Amino acid sequence: MEKNNYISPMGHQKLIQELEDLVKNERPEVTRLVQWAASNGDRSENADYLYGKKRLREIDRRIRFLSQRLDNAVVVDPTKITSEKIQFGATVEVADEEGNLKKFTIVGVDEVDTAKNRISWQSPIGRSLIGKAEGDEVIIKIPAGEVIYEVQRITYQLIE
Repeated sequence: MEKNNYISPMGHQKLIQELEDLVKNERPEVTRLVQWAASNGDRSENADYLYGKKRLREIDRRIRFLSQRLDNAVVVDPTKITSEKIQFGATVEVADEEGNLKKFTIVGVDEVDTAKNRISWQSPIGRSLIGKAEGDEVIIKIPAGEVIYEVQRITYQLIE
């Protein structure tokens, strides 16, 4: 597991919000359900009690995970980056060999969203793009072989 969890300000805020929601809302609600179910007697066949205990374990596991991710978070604001090379937070436009354009935004592992073309800096494409400049060719190994992209444009903008 990597030491640093690079993340955008928006991604950092989402993790904080999820953690706060689990601690302040969901966990207390499930705890009340478990207490109520336990007061109904036999716990061995009490579905509310058994489900509640299982859900509490899931919530506690997620709280530990989020806490660890936030402890290791290194917040990187792409709007403050002025590099001409691709770094974490870059939005990159590339062209394949046929001239088809694709756009990727390089984000943290907790922010990946393929529908929005947000890729992890640790993904094969992300790792291949890091350090490249406009005009550079990038060879990316995929299961079907290799894809060659040429970097067309690099921008650093707010990730929403």
